[in-house]
Amino acid sequence: MQEARGDDMGVTIADVASRAGVSKTTVSRVLNGKGEITEDTVSKVRKAISELGYVPSAGAVGLARGTTQMIGMLVPDLAWAWAGIVQTVVETLEAEGFGLRMLTVNRGEESLRRLGLQVAAKSFDGLLVIEPEGALGYITELHEAGLPVVLIDDRFQRPGFPYVATTNREGGEQAARHLLDLGRRCPLVVTGPDEYGCTRERLGGFVDVYAQAGIELDPRSIICGDFQFDSSRSAVAQALADGVEFDAVFGHNDPMAAGVLAALHEAGLKIPQDVAVVGFDDVELASYTYPALTTIRQPMREMGEAAARLLLDHVRRSPEAAPSRTIPTSLVIRGSTSQPSPH
Repeated sequence: MQEARGDDMGVTIADVASRAGVSKTTVSRVLNGKGEITEDTVSKVRKAISELGYVPSAGAVGLARGTTQMIGMLVPDLAWAWAGIVQTVVETLEAEGFGLRMLTVNRGEESLRRLGLQVAAKSFDGLLVIEPEGALGYITELHEAGLPVVLIDDRFQRPGFPYVATTNREGGEQAARHLLDLGRRCPLVVTGPDEYGCTRERLGGFVDVYAQAGIELDPRSIICGDFQFDSSRSAVAQALADGVEFDAVFGHNDPMAAGVLAALHEAGLKIPQDVAVVGFDDVELASYTYPALTTIRQPMREMGEAAARLLLDHVRRSPEAAPSRTIPTSLVIRGSTSQPSPH
């Protein structure tokens, strides 16, 4: 196990000790909150840690677990997209007498360093994680050293610790069957980033259902996006400019599906008469677009509650603690694929 994770992956406890003018044992005691150490010494060590960009490894921290009745939650940022999950996590934890400490990874190595110091200070009993870009290896270290960890909304390969995921492949299949039932035989797909497991699963399920119907998708009709509104808006505009024919679009999340709607409106196309559109997630935005989005519902609140309960089971060392959970998706039909019935 690595001793440290700095920007050059080479900052060690010895480096911190040298910068602070103390022994490695003293640095270790500061990290673990053990022993009688003066405030001046603690200040010197923490200053050296900050200056060097040192991220305490699980081994350096020790992870002698006490109980704080607090749970940490690591998210990419505090964007609205996570509101449903976070709210349900808070409600579930409060009902069990636990509080929540929010952390983000939007400052890269500095965020990881702060996470390491929080763990070193035993600020929480377990950690919930959403999309740990660039941090999965370090979080795996913490789990292997004894910190209970649960990952929510896996966009990677399955981690070496408990997770709560949804049925991404089945969601892709549901989108394809719905479009085929509507007679849409020429779909365009705007995917998420290739490196995400959910992207591969959603695309795989969608393509397979069309293949079973005897329809092989044109490679030009599969466009790699980045889960952002602007990328799908420009991708669909480009596809139209290039003469790619399509009668439906499957966007791999709702913000991208909203970008698809914008591009189609700008091109003067009618939705769903000319082009039907399906998103994925069923976030609040899906109800506010025009027309409202048909989408594959990823059960955010259920996932948040399941993750909180799973983590608490592992924090309490419950013998019934499940290794992981997968919660099914469902199709929500709205105006972007189905015309409203006449009054």
